[in-house]
Amino acid sequence: MQRAHLTVHGRVQGVGFRWYVVREARALGVRGWVRNRPDGSVEAEGEGSRGALEDWIESVRRGPSAARVTGVETTWSDGSPRHRGFDVKD
Repeated sequence: MQRAHLTVHGRVQGVGFRWYVVREARALGVRGWVRNRPDGSVEAEGEGSRGALEDWIESVRRGPSAARVTGVETTWSDGSPRHRGFDVKD
């Protein structure tokens, strides 16, 4: 199982960004989570096929219309599945 851990920078809080990430992930069959970070960035982890994750990351780079993504740090790993769906974490 492929896994991608993302840190998204820019205007990504207060613009519906987390719910956008959830919608895109679920549409692509990616499982994981997303949350706001205290520094104003958004953190997310997704797992699935490499192709689905690459498509998800590309959609995260675009973001919803009110967002302005200035960078996405991505760390790839492999491992056993950890997630059953895709949710917002507090």
